[in-house]
Amino acid sequence: MKSHTPKAAPHVTQNEALIFERSQPGRTGYSLPPLDVDETPLDELVPEEFRRDDELEGLPEVSETDVVRHFTRISTWNYSVDLGMYPLGSCTMKYNSRLNEKVARINGFANLHPLAPDAEAQGALQLLHELQEHLAEITGLPGVSLQPAAGAHGEMTGIMLIRALLDSRDGVAESNSPRRNVMLIPDSAHGTNPASANLSGFKVKTVKSTAEGLTDLEALRALCAEGDIAGLMLTNPNTLGLFERNIKEICGIIHDAGGLVYMDGANMNALVGVARPGDMGVDVIHLNLHKTFSTPHGGGGPGSGPCCCTKELEPFLPTPRVVKDVRGGDETYKLDFNRPQSIGRVKAFHGNFGMAVRALSYILTHGRDGLREATEAAVLNARYIAQGLKDDYDKPFDSPPMHEVVFTDKRQSRKGVHTLDIAKRLIDYGFHPMTIYFPLIVQGAMLIEPTESVGRGELDQFIYAMKQIAREALEDPETVLNAPHTTRIGRLDEAAAARKPVLRWKAEEQVSAA
Repeated sequence: MKSHTPKAAPHVTQNEALIFERSQPGRTGYSLPPLDVDETPLDELVPEEFRRDDELEGLPEVSETDVVRHFTRISTWNYSVDLGMYPLGSCTMKYNSRLNEKVARINGFANLHPLAPDAEAQGALQLLHELQEHLAEITGLPGVSLQPAAGAHGEMTGIMLIRALLDSRDGVAESNSPRRNVMLIPDSAHGTNPASANLSGFKVKTVKSTAEGLTDLEALRALCAEGDIAGLMLTNPNTLGLFERNIKEICGIIHDAGGLVYMDGANMNALVGVARPGDMGVDVIHLNLHKTFSTPHGGGGPGSGPCCCTKELEPFLPTPRVVKDVRGGDETYKLDFNRPQSIGRVKAFHGNFGMAVRALSYILTHGRDGLREATEAAVLNARYIAQGLKDDYDKPFDSPPMHEVVFTDKRQSRKGVHTLDIAKRLIDYGFHPMTIYFPLIVQGAMLIEPTESVGRGELDQFIYAMKQIAREALEDPETVLNAPHTTRIGRLDEAAAARKPVLRWKAEEQVSAA
């Protein structure tokens, strides 16, 4: 296969002028019909005391063609899932089906007022209820709330449920007995895990991983013996891309200590249709609709992070709950606020409804067999990459990965080439970089997740690009160290910027003053 990127491509020198710089006097991009009413004087529209007295630059004078071409050109500078794969580990940047977008734009869904009474929102409430039932079946956990607006939000909701149940079970409010306040978190956890635990009032203790990359059961037992265990926050498959094969034993250890098990559901793309966390002994989990169920991801949202739990935890779920009311053979849906043990509302209205529409569309389109096939393809793709790159990059764990695989820069660093350099060079080959330097417990980590959205041809191209970079690191390291070469902006001195935060702040202040 021939490389589609030159070894050291010339730096692109094209510059795109600002829209104001493209302005030419007399050009217009619009045409308004003549007024058919008397013009209202400015004094009657905006009182003088509310008008700005500084001199404003006029709007740019550009034609419609100028505007369209300017912003279309700029849009082509961005990488998107429509252009290629996002191999971001633990982020599951899968393809967002266009059918989902079409369904979410149905007028009855898109234009429904959030304050509409239950009687006028039966279709939307039915949709939410059906999605809850599907997520309950997928996770094996019957209690579901769709309110949380993101993964970390659902994660914190789950920890608040644990807090509420423990206090209720242990009679903290009545007896003033000490609260269980220790949350155990593996050292390979997502960074939001300890943050959610801390914000919910827990003290975090770290559980070590074994040399195999799995939870150390002996370390777990030792920590449980210290007492005050509220629970464990576990990701499975973990952030090393490995399935915790002792998951039932892990849950048993925590339950015997009087705690509950929260599972971070960020990696459910490896389990849907194949295995259910509830069957493993997990008590509560959050799901990322914007990952596993193909709703839009990132960019500040909106996202959705439903929280699923056991019957024991269900009374504490956020209120209101979407419930079905069957009377005389008629089915109606309503928002149930009568939940005295609820932790309360965690999101305005009922979460990001448009994300729920898209997720249900994805689930119904695939069906049971299709969801399982997507999971199997995601795991197969990751293992295909693992096999394709094992001779060129250090793979620190021998176990076959699930939906993502970890490599390191151990071999390339001997020539002074590190993970960041490899990621920068990958841009020249037309790919978005993988996740770098995470998990934190792996030095020089490169976490790669292809998802099921990528076909074999593109996987081969990605593997080829990574192999080429490995060869360059050995034979011509300067090419990698100075990458990227094909972008409009060359390599930034990120280290220097990090060392001089005060100077950067002063520079920004001067720009603002100007």
